[in-house]
Amino acid sequence: QVQLVESGGGLVQPGGSLRLSCAASGIIFRLNLMGWYRQVLGKEREVVAEIRGGVTNYAESVKGRFTISRNNAKNTVSLQINTLKPEDTATYYCKVETNGGTNWGQGTQVTVSS
Repeated sequence: QVQLVESGGGLVQPGGSLRLSCAASGIIFRLNLMGWYRQVLGKEREVVAEIRGGVTNYAESVKGRFTISRNNAKNTVSLQINTLKPEDTATYYCKVETNGGTNWGQGTQVTVSS
């Protein structure tokens, strides 16, 4: 079983920055995919950014503003968020895929408001 702990959310003004982090612990043989997703109440969860090996994938709406990175030695994945917009307000979830399955974090709230 893999446990995920997210941190770094909060309230930020438009144009500001945040850094989200997710640490995986437990029995981990191989982390295949690590990613960040977000969900607004009443809407489906959507992909924000994913990283598999050295290959990254971003939602069109965040390209150029968000950067995903992973530290394989520490089993962490981070999301640097710059130039935040009100429409980025959501609960952000970390997800990892291992040989044992898919695991989700509990979510961290990001609110962009002046």
